[in-house]
Amino acid sequence: MVRHVAARRAASAVILAVFWLATQAAAPEFSQVMPGKASSFPQDMGAHPQYRTEWWYVTGWLDTPEHKSLGFQITFFRSATVVDAANPSRFAPKQLIIAHTALSDPSLGRLLHAQKSGREGFGLNYAKEGNTDLKLDDWRLVRGGDGRYHADIVAPDYTLHLDLTPSQAVLLEGEQGYSQKGAQAGQASYYYSEPQLKIAGSITRADSGGKREAVGGTAWLDHEWSSQVLAADASGWDWTGVNLADGGALMAFRIRNAQNDKIWAHATLRDASGHITQFAADQVSFTARRRWQSPQTHAEYPVAVAIQTGPIVWELAPLQDNQELDARASTGAVYWEGAVTVKRDGSESGRGYLELTGYVDRLKL
Repeated sequence: MVRHVAARRAASAVILAVFWLATQAAAPEFSQVMPGKASSFPQDMGAHPQYRTEWWYVTGWLDTPEHKSLGFQITFFRSATVVDAANPSRFAPKQLIIAHTALSDPSLGRLLHAQKSGREGFGLNYAKEGNTDLKLDDWRLVRGGDGRYHADIVAPDYTLHLDLTPSQAVLLEGEQGYSQKGAQAGQASYYYSEPQLKIAGSITRADSGGKREAVGGTAWLDHEWSSQVLAADASGWDWTGVNLADGGALMAFRIRNAQNDKIWAHATLRDASGHITQFAADQVSFTARRRWQSPQTHAEYPVAVAIQTGPIVWELAPLQDNQELDARASTGAVYWEGAVTVKRDGSESGRGYLELTGYVDRLKL
């Protein structure tokens, strides 16, 4: 047992070392994000290995037959390393694949989560080009020709088998998919979302004796890729994606420095009729309503927050306070990622997810 633990720690150390080297590479070695690029689907739903960093984020709410609400997260990361892409060795770690999953259940009072890391290759781990097709060991996220996603996640505490069916068009964030993250042109990502994904599938919980339950619900998918996202003085970001009850969608984020001041911000609101409003940095603000201190890291997170987008104020409240995810064994980060309810003008208006990074240590990409 001791040897197995030591081996796992050694493997994690190697992965983290390679990941660190990958993130230290000079940006000019990778393709750069530039405005004016036309999006192409489904091609852009696949991987973009010429860019440094990429992620596919699925977050949402599951509803059980007993009318219990659960939050879930499934995330795949692809990170290009500094290894020469022309290296002929099949063992060369040119791309890293990393994945996180989490389940939020208020009856437990904490987050159930798991993480995996591995180099791409040998058909074991990959992020394919051309369409969403992601694999890390026995974790999968794949998009079929009909546009429907299928996720298979087998974690120690639960198993998810989910079909995610789009109910509306892709939402291009920022300027037609060019999402600015700072004052300089290079501080940006290509970014689109798929809100209002309809869920059908099942969950199996270890704490319920392995009983398989049917679930429904609504999910949100984000896909971003870039080579230089954050400004040098950025410490982290706050982000939310909300499926509004009337069929609309809200995405908002702010980039913070170490003093918790806003460096940049943006928001996109698509209303029930399909009309899209983009909010510039000076039109978006995040105000903490309540903070929660983690007993593990002692970090304080603004888990209840008011987000203002132009004249509209959205009040976000967590499904539960403890939704902190420790991913130091994969990406090296600790962050809060949690299910939230949303009110507008005092009325329930949607459900979504809130992500809070850089509150333990400065986030590095």
